[in-house]
Amino acid sequence: MDKGGPTDNREPYFKEAVEEMLHARTLCARANATMPDDPAYVGYLEELFGKKLDDVWILTPFICDFGNRVTFGKGVFINHSAILSASGGIEFEDGVMSAPGLRIATINHDMNDRHRIYTYGKVVIKKNAWLGMNVTICPGVTIGEYAVVAAGAVVTKDVPPYAVVGGVPAKVIKYLDPKEQKE
Repeated sequence: MDKGGPTDNREPYFKEAVEEMLHARTLCARANATMPDDPAYVGYLEELFGKKLDDVWILTPFICDFGNRVTFGKGVFINHSAILSASGGIEFEDGVMSAPGLRIATINHDMNDRHRIYTYGKVVIKKNAWLGMNVTICPGVTIGEYAVVAAGAVVTKDVPPYAVVGGVPAKVIKYLDPKEQKE
């Protein structure tokens, strides 16, 4: 009997993914351990995402497992307590805003072989979308330009531009008038 512990039978690529996740979790932990009025926390987030965040604001606490798979446009604001499960990729276009408690998942488990098979779906949040408090966005979803996702919504399908959606699962409540939207 091997006394060294269980054997890791996962695919070789999994080791690289685990290393990236640990690196990301370490950087998030450092950012979260920095006092919120100390701008030094931004340096950890810049290392996590591999880019300057001059026009991106992310409040801590914040968790992201694959910062190298997240992209930001200009003027993005992510309020505190966001959790980004980003292995499938997340794109925030210009002007996206989120309230506290945002949850984005880009990975799922196969229903029948949940310990070995994963599925991925990139999440795209289009220009000037607004995500309410405690919104959950599921893998593969695109949130349209200027869309509003109401607090507590669970978004399982694409949201059209200018739509206001809410509920579990999220459904269209109404549409905004594009002529009334300000940049």
